[in-house]
Amino acid sequence: MNPTVNKSDFEDLTTNLKDLAYSYLEKYSPSKQQLKVYLLKKYLTKIKGTKTKKEVTGIIDEIISNLENNRVLNDEMYSDSKARMFLRRGYSLNKINQSLRNKGIDSKFIKQSIDKIKEDEIEPDFVSALKLCKRRRIGPLRPDDNRELFYKKDMGILARGGFSFDLSKRVLDLEKAEFNKLIKLI
Repeated sequence: MNPTVNKSDFEDLTTNLKDLAYSYLEKYSPSKQQLKVYLLKKYLTKIKGTKTKKEVTGIIDEIISNLENNRVLNDEMYSDSKARMFLRRGYSLNKINQSLRNKGIDSKFIKQSIDKIKEDEIEPDFVSALKLCKRRRIGPLRPDDNRELFYKKDMGILARGGFSFDLSKRVLDLEKAEFNKLIKLI
């Protein structure tokens, strides 16, 4: 890329993309990958310049590295905060891992976040499974007459949530009184 050929065009594009990045960062707390995709989409849909995709990607990478150097954008903090939020929502560690991978987070940051959760929490998957049961009103919260009828369905809900078979069975076999005690402890 030779910016001296059309310097004003290059500066306008860089300024436009920086402005878009700052406005996006004001509203959201994205990962590097999310910001990169957003800026590229904005360029392709709104700005529609004469630059090639490779040139624009280079400019976007420059903007993102500048934001990283200024500590405005940090994937490690993003990974930690999202992992905690997902855990509060009742996600299993497997689902947290997959969700962060889909956001474009580096695997070393994901591993660090999950290790922090494992250090801080006692059986985070069990607690998350209890939260999911409470939120979806499944398992021990179903009336006793319907529990056996919906056992397979409840097992499927927990499996799609990323919980293992043994853990799902353990949570679904809890009595209602014991489940309520555990929920109060959480």
